Amino acid sequence: MKIAIVGGGPGGYVAAIRAAQLGASVTVIEREHLGGTCLNVGCIPTKCLLHSAELLSDIRNESKEIGIDVPTATVNFPQVIKHKNDISKKLTNGIGALLKMNKVSRIDGEATFTGPRKLKVTKSDGSVENVDADKIILATGSVNAVPPIPGIKENANCIDSTGALCLEQLPKSMVVIGGGVIGLELACAYAAFGTKIDVVEAMDHVLPMLDGDLTTIGIAHMKKMGIEFHLECPVQSVENSPTGAKVVCKNKAGQIVSFEAEKVLVAVGRKANTASLNLESCGIKSEKGRILVNEKMETSVAGVYAIGDCVKGYAQLAHTASAMGEVAAENCMGMSAAYDESTNPTCVYMEPEAASVGLTEEQCKARGIEYKVGKFPMSANGKALILNGGEGLVKIIAGKKYGEVLGMHIIGPRATDLISEGALAIGVEATLDELIATIHSHPTVTETIREAALHAEKRAIHTKN
Repeated sequence: MKIAIVGGGPGGYVAAIRAAQLGASVTVIEREHLGGTCLNVGCIPTKCLLHSAELLSDIRNESKEIGIDVPTATVNFPQVIKHKNDISKKLTNGIGALLKMNKVSRIDGEATFTGPRKLKVTKSDGSVENVDADKIILATGSVNAVPPIPGIKENANCIDSTGALCLEQLPKSMVVIGGGVIGLELACAYAAFGTKIDVVEAMDHVLPMLDGDLTTIGIAHMKKMGIEFHLECPVQSVENSPTGAKVVCKNKAGQIVSFEAEKVLVAVGRKANTASLNLESCGIKSEKGRILVNEKMETSVAGVYAIGDCVKGYAQLAHTASAMGEVAAENCMGMSAAYDESTNPTCVYMEPEAASVGLTEEQCKARGIEYKVGKFPMSANGKALILNGGEGLVKIIAGKKYGEVLGMHIIGPRATDLISEGALAIGVEATLDELIATIHSHPTVTETIREAALHAEKRAIHTKN
């Protein structure tokens, strides 16, 4: 079985390895960098910046209290960027080694359909290679979306997330357009480095994917960091300014307000990276560039699959792309696999970090599901007190009758690691009783999960029922 995979990001390279494990002859076509957005200009680089920022914040805000005297802590921003680049390079080189170890071939270039299972690859030197395959998996990812706001494209100080990860100097001020995950993660990093941050958002809330209790805690912390929020404040235009750029908005009262900064981060979402594929030439159905697939990741054309950010209707996350990649590879090789997003965690690496899996209270209400809630504050957990002063919360939502875990929502230290327990609980249909019966080690932040389950059953030990 010959399988061609277009894109070497976290969806494509995982699909390639899984297909190779199952005996396929696999070729990965990648026009830029192995690792895709995630490893090069997304998840990994962002977390590198955030780790540097968190360490700086800890030194400045907590070191004296815990007995570590640091006379001065300053930001060596070029070194921050170098560290980020070094980590990305190490991981992308690792992917190259994994592909080689699994005997996956690689073609560097841009792929375009010339027929149902025929691709033309244009290489950087202008030469062309034709690729025929029994099956094709499209894993082309997404690119930053640029909103149709007058002045954005014309101002060099308007940058996207890729630009924000490659700055040579630390800006003194930044306006962030968009209150989603990308905008707020980078806002937290730069605010910790000392950049003055203004977030402008057209909606009346930020981080819509998170439970409201988590967002409340997160916004309060970000405000303490000096980040200012301007909600229901859609951007009208961007103008030139001696400072760098002037963002003109209309506030809730209908008044024109403006914010000036050295840099403007445009973080209003991402769009499917499918323009160069020429999908129409072979009848692959899509909507606004996003490819339509079923739970087997099959497109409308037999033998062609699509995964990750380039498909419609699923979460745009690296780990979901990887899971889809395994499903697509297995189906290509004659197995029967289906993609199920019910155990998919959403992680936000703001300060403090937050994570969510399963249903929120709002979703339970909308679906008419009877539920009960357990909450436990990080302030009552010894390890959390040590790590960040006890800021945060664990919230578990369970079915009212049987106590099955429906959702878990965490904000606080180690939240993005802790959430896997919630994902596993949902996956195995665990109940509150089973979480409670599982002994959690002390002193750890994991104890907060058991305590939240206890609270849902009105038998909490370390907080009020």
